[in-house]
Amino acid sequence: MKHFLAALCALALMLPAPAQAWGFYAHRKTAEIAEANVSPEVRAKIERLMRAEKLIGTPECPLATIEDASVWPDCIRRSFWRWGYTAAWHYRTAPICEAFNPRANCSGGNCVTAQIERAHRVLADESLPDNVRLEALAFMVHFAGDVHMPLHSGDKDDRGGNDRETDYGIVPSLNLHWIWDGPLAERAISDPADPVVRRYSPAERGALAGGSPADWGRESWEISRSFVYPTAFDTDDVCDGDLPMKTALTQEDIVRGVPIAKQRVQQAGLRIAELLESAFASGPLPEPERR
Repeated sequence: MKHFLAALCALALMLPAPAQAWGFYAHRKTAEIAEANVSPEVRAKIERLMRAEKLIGTPECPLATIEDASVWPDCIRRSFWRWGYTAAWHYRTAPICEAFNPRANCSGGNCVTAQIERAHRVLADESLPDNVRLEALAFMVHFAGDVHMPLHSGDKDDRGGNDRETDYGIVPSLNLHWIWDGPLAERAISDPADPVVRRYSPAERGALAGGSPADWGRESWEISRSFVYPTAFDTDDVCDGDLPMKTALTQEDIVRGVPIAKQRVQQAGLRIAELLESAFASGPLPEPERR
């Protein structure tokens, strides 16, 4: 038993930490997918913009590549005194047991979908200084990844699954949000036989990309409602009463979740590529609708 518990502890230590989960895995993969699917002209413009890195003033959080950009907004949150106001920009959770409202939970534009739109507009505005546009690029790339993680959009009074203690196979006492952010995402993008980072065909891009940030949030909310919570709690009706605060994902549950997590990473990467293409190809966008 001692050796078994030691093995469990070692396995748990190998899992990504909550603050780093998507940061070191899915976020970087979305950026790599985007980089592989933008035009050479856009890649060159991104590289030129990165020369303004020193003006951002975050030496502890590099911003020299698009992969750096994909994790920069999580990195800077360590300096709460300077960047704490951005915390609400990473999500837009909506109750899975109520009708989806695309305008709810975004007061003053402080939510992930509004911040994708804002960052896109700033990046597209060539009259602004390069460091301002570079900061916007990082926020846009990161938040476009965040909105594709189902539990950044749907929840059941549990902070997007953060309050639901959940075993991950033989690894005990994680939480539902962390699992979808970290180990499940990592497993989904780690199949060498079917790499997610590659140049996608026009047909694949047509099937996986497109839509608006609001559409992407609705997709994630629907996945939370129809798959994440029903699977985690073994019920077809997660809205029939309260759910327990502790549950477990079996190996079968994990296997079923892998292709969903993988598709969300692929969609995020291709949609980031579209955002980058449109931002660098156009001037300032029209003012977005006020929320």
